[in-house]
Amino acid sequence: MGTGYDVAVFGAYGHTGRFVVAELRERGIGVLAVGRDEAKLRGLPWPDLEIRQASVYDPASLDRAFEGADAVINAAGPFADTAAPVIEAALRAGIPYLDVAAEIEANIDTFAKFGDRAEGATVIPAMAFFGGLGDLLVTAAMGDWTSADEAHIAYALSSWHPTEGTRAAGKVSRERRNGRRLRFSGGRIEHRDDALPALDWDFPAPLGTRAVLGEFTMADVVTVPSHLAIPEVTTYMTVNAASEVVTPETPAPGTDGPSAQTFVVDVVVRSGDAERRIVAQGQDIYAITAPLVVEAVQRVLDGRTKATGVVSAGEVFDAADFLVALAPRVTVTA
Repeated sequence: MGTGYDVAVFGAYGHTGRFVVAELRERGIGVLAVGRDEAKLRGLPWPDLEIRQASVYDPASLDRAFEGADAVINAAGPFADTAAPVIEAALRAGIPYLDVAAEIEANIDTFAKFGDRAEGATVIPAMAFFGGLGDLLVTAAMGDWTSADEAHIAYALSSWHPTEGTRAAGKVSRERRNGRRLRFSGGRIEHRDDALPALDWDFPAPLGTRAVLGEFTMADVVTVPSHLAIPEVTTYMTVNAASEVVTPETPAPGTDGPSAQTFVVDVVVRSGDAERRIVAQGQDIYAITAPLVVEAVQRVLDGRTKATGVVSAGEVFDAADFLVALAPRVTVTA
């Protein structure tokens, strides 16, 4: 039985977009497949899909594409190019906007440009593996704490075969940073020219101690501080994955369903001498973005939200309840 909702997916034929479309259909949510390449839209493996061609450089085409939609999910990067035009179109249509952007600069732009204009609307950036899941985990770990001194989010990926979109987004971010790296410290984003610190992280069994790069900064440094009083937010990545994602010869992931890649996200929040820990495990960081963003859009449309405006996952949803809803694809232990 259908839900009665129709959700537009911009970038429906991309690697992550396909997972999003499949997840929406599995939940009985109608899909409007949107993108700039009509041939690729028609090549999607669902012949009954309603397809709508649109470009971010043609606002009228976006207006036509989102007509009749109850919400829009933006899965088309680089989000530095697509986020603002698609948000503008969603605001004109009066519908919620969610994206799966892992681009830190694009997420910062969304909060900065639309924070005031989206009052009363719903705009949720980074509702994905990076940015969304980490924010939900930190929020759940905080529990009744109203502030903390530090949040540490350590990622262990068995491998990382980047999509074309990941490579394009990385290129845009490097250009915007002039080759510098980012970290979040003292309550603000800093640009750094030095090398990433190398250290060991003690992951839960059976992983154990693994070599990681500290300050391997991901979108969590935007989402978490957007609503939690934590002045130090640090993300870490296992060295094997960090090496693979920047190596040009690393092949893209396959297109036949979720990959064999596994992940562990180990979150530690500290306040004074007290420490709280929560761990999430699952398979395929691109595929798992689909249940994250689709669960989010369904909760928005059902009215199960706590805030409006430009908001991150942990602020707008009941974090602990949301994580429970991701089972069995994401296993969470505290």
